[in-house]
Amino acid sequence: MRFLFILFIAVPIVEMVVLIQVGQQIGALWTIALVLLTAFIGINLLRHQGLATLSRANWRMRSGQIPAQEMLEGILLAVGGALLLTPGFVTDSIGFLLLLPFTRQFFATRLMGRFKTFSKANAGATGGFAQGGFGAGFDKDESIIEGEFDAPQNTHKSNKIE
Repeated sequence: MRFLFILFIAVPIVEMVVLIQVGQQIGALWTIALVLLTAFIGINLLRHQGLATLSRANWRMRSGQIPAQEMLEGILLAVGGALLLTPGFVTDSIGFLLLLPFTRQFFATRLMGRFKTFSKANAGATGGFAQGGFGAGFDKDESIIEGEFDAPQNTHKSNKIE
């Protein structure tokens, strides 16, 4: 949680510093034009790479395989596209890394390896529900005797309403 807080504070500050430095070097209008150009290129690259990844996932499903790599690459494409739409050069650089096929596949392969390691380390973990289904773990109370009970009929005249 602390990492996310620092990330949401640090990234905008770094972006502002970089934008100011670039603006001082090439001018404010050129900086704005460059930010808009990277967003435009990023959107087109996202569209092209997204369709290619979707096509590969579709091919894998038709051949009876699970498209896990393609699904993870799709998530990385979405994150990369969001970073490219965020104004700034640092987020654009990270976004382009996630959109380029060879770097995206590298990140996806590394993440898949981490997921496999995590799943092996947690194999058999039940998350606190080790006893299983409904009612499991509850012992029967031995003092309960099952049977039927019939209430006696009140035959006393004083209790009857006439």
